[in-house]
Amino acid sequence: MRFLSRRLVMPNDLNYADSLFGGRALEWIDEESAIYAICQLETNCLVTKHIGEINFESPAMQGDIVEFGLETKKVGRSSITVSCLVRNKATKKTICLADDIVFVKVDPETRQPTPHGKTLEGLKEQTELEIKNLNLSN
Repeated sequence: MRFLSRRLVMPNDLNYADSLFGGRALEWIDEESAIYAICQLETNCLVTKHIGEINFESPAMQGDIVEFGLETKKVGRSSITVSCLVRNKATKKTICLADDIVFVKVDPETRQPTPHGKTLEGLKEQTELEIKNLNLSN
């Protein structure tokens, strides 16, 4: 899993218990996962179809930096399924895991599903090349 993004928990992100509001975490998960899927499929014509089980394991407090780990689980004809792990940057404790987030490529005019032409193996190769080009593997 690659950790690709971070956010600072601010006062307006808190619930009544002064920890990260679950709804805000879900908003961030949907946005970060969508960005990841858009980059993987090289199209921004995606919609969120499904978000599977979400388990909240530990709180995030004001001032915490949370990071988002994303990975591709499955690739369909018009869909991509990803997982998103949210963890505390400093402690590495899992805040929550959102599994089976499904995005579907749609035609911009008809809004109907349309093939994206990608495969899981092809995306793995694409990711390896991106990492190599960024010199992150050293």
